Amino acid sequence: MIISELNPQRVWKNFYELTKIPRPSKNEGRAAEYLYQFGKKLGLETIKDEVGNVIIRKPATKGMENRAGIILQGHVDMVPQKNSDVDFNFDTDPIQPRIVDGWVYATGTTLGADNGLGCAVAMTVLEADDLQHGPIEALFTIEEETGMKGARSLKPGLLQNKILLNLDSEEEGELYVGCAGGLDCSATFRYSEIPVPAGYTGAKIAVKGLLGGHSGMDIVLYRANANKVMARVLLPLLRDLKAELVEIEGGTLRNAIPREAFATIAVEKGKLDEARKIVARIEKDARAEFSATDKDMKISIEEAPVAAKAIESKVALNMIKAIYGCPSSVERMSDAMPGLVETSNNMAMVKSADGVISVHSLMRSSVDSAKDDLAEKMRAIFELGGAEVVFTGGYSGWKPNMDSPILKEMKSVYAKLFGKEAAVMAIHAGLECGILGGTYPDWDMISCGPTIRSPHSPDERVNIESVDRLWKFIVEVLKEAPEK
Repeated sequence: MIISELNPQRVWKNFYELTKIPRPSKNEGRAAEYLYQFGKKLGLETIKDEVGNVIIRKPATKGMENRAGIILQGHVDMVPQKNSDVDFNFDTDPIQPRIVDGWVYATGTTLGADNGLGCAVAMTVLEADDLQHGPIEALFTIEEETGMKGARSLKPGLLQNKILLNLDSEEEGELYVGCAGGLDCSATFRYSEIPVPAGYTGAKIAVKGLLGGHSGMDIVLYRANANKVMARVLLPLLRDLKAELVEIEGGTLRNAIPREAFATIAVEKGKLDEARKIVARIEKDARAEFSATDKDMKISIEEAPVAAKAIESKVALNMIKAIYGCPSSVERMSDAMPGLVETSNNMAMVKSADGVISVHSLMRSSVDSAKDDLAEKMRAIFELGGAEVVFTGGYSGWKPNMDSPILKEMKSVYAKLFGKEAAVMAIHAGLECGILGGTYPDWDMISCGPTIRSPHSPDERVNIESVDRLWKFIVEVLKEAPEK
């Protein structure tokens, strides 16, 4: 069976078409154009704004003209993550979906259910001629995964309706009414190259086999961070064995917990066995500590040809100390909502090249002052290590409105359909609602979606039955929308 034959077929057909179009964040233009032409072919009013967001308007069905208009919103782009042994180009290759035990996965890559399925639901509403609904606007935004450019750039007055259903949350049966704000931290260490001393040999170190995951939603699972593990390995090698760091690279995306990290060092030949023992000891300890979350963790060291040059010793050691010392996990849990992460940091990417070591972190918090305090902590540690620190991309969270009329309506519809209450939640991730609500402060907003596991990683998968339930829910919500 192919995924376009799953139920509901109309939704899965549209999602399958999106999987054929390469759409990594910042290179999703072909998918946005596909959606633009999709609206045009349906004969609907279709707009593409100056940054590439697509808006498609569908009039109310007969007899529903007095209902409040609803905006169905999703983002076009996807996170491009793959296993290191998979030959795949996200800019040119179509995703290869597969069905396993009631779930849809990709093959060694991210699937793009985040947020392709949300887009597919909106597309299906637009093309369906057998639904009952008031005025519909579908808003497809760009570059959500790499800074929320589409949401940030949306002009006031462009959307006409005032109820927004964001289709980008990842647990069916949960209605989200709040989200965290975010802030990016870039720390830059500048170095000169030094000659590797005579009598040294090279060694390559790899941290692999970690689960990774979404840096917001999965941070509460306390999974290992490959960059933090690598710093733990390198600190005694550089400090105690006087090894030299040749290069380092870990993580690939700002909003994904890094799964792999790699480093090349130079160490005295007579100390290579001691280096192996240090790595073996740390691997044993780390595997035991993370046995419940990252049981397949592997830390290896292999002798390699020695490099002629290395990173300036003091800079390399200070950088490793800073990474080792900086927080990179849950910083504080919420006092207001049990089980919700309030503040966190993800040490996302580390890379050395051309005289520069860059360290990129993504901080999140539902409390702006706590986010700012964590930023100052990060600044203090990195500046003590000699780095230049810059903060970018800051945005506030989305404050819950428990008196929301559409929330009341959606809770009632869910209970009627499924015989149980929908959970009302806030999320430790940067939903576009926070930004969109700043531009359109009178919007009444809810986020919902199918059940997706391990987004932002090659283990991303979506539960098939949850997509069917989501579709039935959205159809009924549109039918029962309040009067204007």
